[in-house]
Amino acid sequence: MIAIDTNLLIYAHRSGTPEHVDARRAIESALNAPGGCGVATPSVAEFFSIVTHPTATGNPSPPDVAAEFLQSLRESGVDDLTPGPGFAARLARMAANLGVTGARVFDLQIGLCALDGGATSVWTHDGGFVKIPGLSVHDPLTAA
Repeated sequence: MIAIDTNLLIYAHRSGTPEHVDARRAIESALNAPGGCGVATPSVAEFFSIVTHPTATGNPSPPDVAAEFLQSLRESGVDDLTPGPGFAARLARMAANLGVTGARVFDLQIGLCALDGGATSVWTHDGGFVKIPGLSVHDPLTAA
């Protein structure tokens, strides 16, 4: 299973971004991949926060439009990747073990939810996405 990172969701939602068409294609490709794809719970919150923010580039999305976008993904077959038991303790322990600090903990949170949901790969356009054992990182927007 492939976990779709927040930035791909934002690009797919925002038709005015240069990455829009490629992000939509990447999500379609992930949907058709063996095992399908999903979105980690923290990515849902992060997506919603960014696209509805009053100072969002290209004007904020109304909350109902953002929610409809996420619902359309679910209806297309995108799964919800939710945290498993003991998530908070495992997150803190993994952050300490991997030396993850500051805002990078948000990537770790997404990655750990992805693993808990059965993902083996995260697709992101973030070259600095935190490396987590058992989860490969792939940028579908720059791959040949």
